[in-house]
Amino acid sequence: MARALVIRTAGTNCDAEMCRAFSLAGAEPELVHLDRLVAEPARLDAYDLIGLPGGFSYGDDVASGRIFAVKMRERLYPALRAAVERGAPIIGVCNGFQALVQCGLLPGPAKGEAWPTSRAPRQRLSLRDNASARFIDRWVRIRPEPDSVCVWTRSLGAVKSGSDDVLMLPIAHGEGRLVADSPETIAELERNGQVALRYAEDVNGSEGRIAGVCDASGLVFGLMPHPERYLDWTRHPYWTRLSADVRRSVTPGLSIFRDAVEAASRVSV
Repeated sequence: MARALVIRTAGTNCDAEMCRAFSLAGAEPELVHLDRLVAEPARLDAYDLIGLPGGFSYGDDVASGRIFAVKMRERLYPALRAAVERGAPIIGVCNGFQALVQCGLLPGPAKGEAWPTSRAPRQRLSLRDNASARFIDRWVRIRPEPDSVCVWTRSLGAVKSGSDDVLMLPIAHGEGRLVADSPETIAELERNGQVALRYAEDVNGSEGRIAGVCDASGLVFGLMPHPERYLDWTRHPYWTRLSADVRRSVTPGLSIFRDAVEAASRVSV
C-alpha cells in the first residue's frame, strides 16, 4: 500500500480531511509536524505521496503560507526535489498551494530542464488578494483541462455529470488570485499543459481563471479549491437533487486523490 505524508504545522486546519482523502483513495496516511521533518529531512524518503493541507499556517502573520514556504525552501528542498525525481506526487491545497509557489516547487523548472540541486527555483507565481478584496467561502464550478499533464486530474473529466453542478469544489480564501511574474510564464504553463484546473467563471480575478497548476512532470499539483472537502456526495450543497446514478459514482474530490494514489502505486511496484 502506498504511504502518504500529510505535513501539518501551527495553523493548518484541513489536515484530518486530507488524511481521510488519502485513506479513502487507498493509501496509508501519516500526519507529521513540519518541525519533525526539518529536524530529519530523510523521513520524506519513506513516503510515496506528500500533501500540504489548507488552513492558516503560522497565522498567515507575514503573508499566507510564507513561513511554511520558507521552512520548506531552506530546510526541505533537497528532500522534496528527490521525492519528485523518484515519482512521488505532491499536492498543496489552498494554504498549501500558497506555500508551494513561494518555495519554488510550482511551477518548477521549465519543461525539459532538471530541478536545481543547490537551491529551489525562483518564485514565478503568487496568490494575491482576491479581486473583490474579500474572503470568499462558497462552492464554485470547475473545469479540468483535458490536455493537462497533471497526474492528479486525469480522471476528473470523466466524473459522472448530468449537469455542471457535479463538477464543483468548495473554496475558502482571501488570497487566491493567481498572478504570474510575466505573460510569458502564463503562456509557458498553457503551452506545456501545466494548467490543470480552471474556474468555470471568474471567481477571484485569477489570470485565465486558473484554479490549479502543476509542474512540468505533472506530479506537483497546487489548487485553491478544496477537493478533500468533497469526498462524499452528502457534502455537495444540494446533493439530494443529484441523480442516484451520480451519487453511486466517485466524487470529483475523491477522484483527484485516487488518480494520484494510482500513479504512486505504479512507481512503487
